[in-house]
Amino acid sequence: MDTVHTVGAGASSTCTSVQQWLAAADEPAPWVVETSGSTGRPKRVVLPRRAVLASVEVSARRLGASGQWLLALPAAYVAGLQVLARSLVAGHRPVLVEEHESFAAAAAAMTAEHRFTSLVPTQLRRMLDDPAAVEALAGFHTVLLGGGPVDPALRDRASAAGVHVVATYGAAETAGGCVYDGVPLDGVGLALDRDGRIRLAGPTLFAGYDGDPALTAEVLVDGWFLTSDAGRLDEDGRLQVLGRLDDVVVTGGVNVPAPAVAARLREHPAVREAEVLGVPDEEWGNRLVGFVASTGSTGLTGSTGELSLDELRDWVAQAHPRAWAPRQLVALEELPLLANGKPDRVALRAMVEDRP
Repeated sequence: MDTVHTVGAGASSTCTSVQQWLAAADEPAPWVVETSGSTGRPKRVVLPRRAVLASVEVSARRLGASGQWLLALPAAYVAGLQVLARSLVAGHRPVLVEEHESFAAAAAAMTAEHRFTSLVPTQLRRMLDDPAAVEALAGFHTVLLGGGPVDPALRDRASAAGVHVVATYGAAETAGGCVYDGVPLDGVGLALDRDGRIRLAGPTLFAGYDGDPALTAEVLVDGWFLTSDAGRLDEDGRLQVLGRLDDVVVTGGVNVPAPAVAARLREHPAVREAEVLGVPDEEWGNRLVGFVASTGSTGLTGSTGELSLDELRDWVAQAHPRAWAPRQLVALEELPLLANGKPDRVALRAMVEDRP
């Protein structure tokens, strides 16, 4: 299959390629993006132009406006592709953060009335500690936030700073976010299997995995993309993403949703960033490990910048069953991140897994 693949190209070069791809008179070769590989081997996702354009259209319709976009994510991933495409379709060349000294400087270079950007939660969390970035963010029509769970405390903090955030859910296989604040975009189908697996359908779906027809047949079934995520519908019918199906860690015979534990850790006043994984353990089957970066503020014990395992176990147990509390704590200055800003779960796991 002929495809367009720009991994390794700079953002400016990729932007030019996207512009040519969108403007092609005939149906061009599909665009290929790689998944982040946050949990293992990346996949090469084949996106027809019609799927990308469908996503651009229904996103603008939901947001109520279109305009200029600022690229603060890698252009090679689907979120970066969509930033470029949305801006170009709206008639504006996107502004690239990499061509400026800072996010704030890049935002100041934007010229359109309506300005947009797309971030991952870790980026937003760190930007909210920078007054110049906060001032810039407050001038955007919308900040799309995807690529991971969005803690209510983070949204509240952004809202208090005057930043309009819309949480998105989707994947490279759906040409990016296709569910905004829990509600599918126009034309997007959403269903839950009996085990809670999220299924998605509609005009934004990918054509398959490049070079992997077996995996394509496994996840693309009867017009539905079978995600690896579990979810539920709240009382208002909005989708709540509970995390990856394999993020439910069986430890000591108890099923523990690791994302919920990580979200609770991030609520601690002395925790800046947190991730939770399960790793094989002879005693527990799997032990829950908390990876934590401290804010440097005073913890519940009165110690400054030092959090103990017992303290964080007690903190988790105040909101969840004590069996959900991590049995190991790894203190880090910052969580390792992939190029797209998501936590590098493979690197985290390597820190604690026993090696033969």
